[in-house]
Amino acid sequence: MAKELRWAVLGTGVIANEMAQALEQMGKSLYAVGNRTHEKAVAFAEKYHVTKVYDDFHEMFTDPEIDIIYITTPHNTHIEFLRQALANGKHVLCEKSITLNSDELNEALQIAEEHHVILAEAMTIWHMPLYKELWEIVSSGELGKVQMIQLNFGSYKEYDMNNRFFNINLAGGALLDIGVYALSLMRSFMAETPDQVMSQVRFAPTGTDEQASIILMNKEQQMAAITLSMHSKQPKRAMISCEKGYIEIMEYPRAWEAKITYTDGRTELVGAGENSDALYYEITDMEKAVNGDKNVMCLDYTADVMEIMTRFRQEHGIIYPEEE
Repeated sequence: MAKELRWAVLGTGVIANEMAQALEQMGKSLYAVGNRTHEKAVAFAEKYHVTKVYDDFHEMFTDPEIDIIYITTPHNTHIEFLRQALANGKHVLCEKSITLNSDELNEALQIAEEHHVILAEAMTIWHMPLYKELWEIVSSGELGKVQMIQLNFGSYKEYDMNNRFFNINLAGGALLDIGVYALSLMRSFMAETPDQVMSQVRFAPTGTDEQASIILMNKEQQMAAITLSMHSKQPKRAMISCEKGYIEIMEYPRAWEAKITYTDGRTELVGAGENSDALYYEITDMEKAVNGDKNVMCLDYTADVMEIMTRFRQEHGIIYPEEE
């Protein structure tokens, strides 16, 4: 019988609230919460009947009662917390982007390996039931080889250079905030990671990547085209073109439905899961990983995506203060 795992969450924002609700859906309750602002942690604990609130959130890293920590803080803080949590033998589910760059991720992976714990990125695409079904369809050969992938993701964020979307000091920019979804979906449908990448960037006044277009190709000559924007609205739309048909997915970060169009004109709707249950799927898979099924967390794909993002930022000279 699988062990009953105790969760702690670092942070009290939107994702932390969804995580607490997902645990309730599983018939569990969150064991502990920590936050830089103690009053927010207390209010969060009252809302979700959390057993423990830390006076100093760092205490969660050494608390022997905790099995898994969900880190939901801004991504420029992740490596600091990953080092502490993993070195103290805690399994960690960390919000995207899991780190700022590949060097940080490789360091975290090494600590996790040394301490025999699971490290995983909370990337919804790895866990939504729809994608697990679509990956099976593609793997079956029914649609032939994946040839080309097109991905859009555009948000309209007000031009406030102090908010996290544009603030260089908070590791802002399109790539780490929304591009990580597009690249993750792309990687999951490609036979191997791209080795050729070309890109263009429009910079915000702060020096972050406000807008980007990226073209990629791997050794199998599978291609992808990605367009990202932070001050120009686009649909969250994915199209996977195969030899014998194509798959269209809307709202792809938490998708529940896809349309397949075959070369003879036939169409098929594929539905699985619910948009609102995204965190439930993540938490369920994380517990499976801790109990022995590590592959469900797609960590190899996370590393491939991080490598692409790191090379992109190096090419365009986008450097965050933590990297100087």
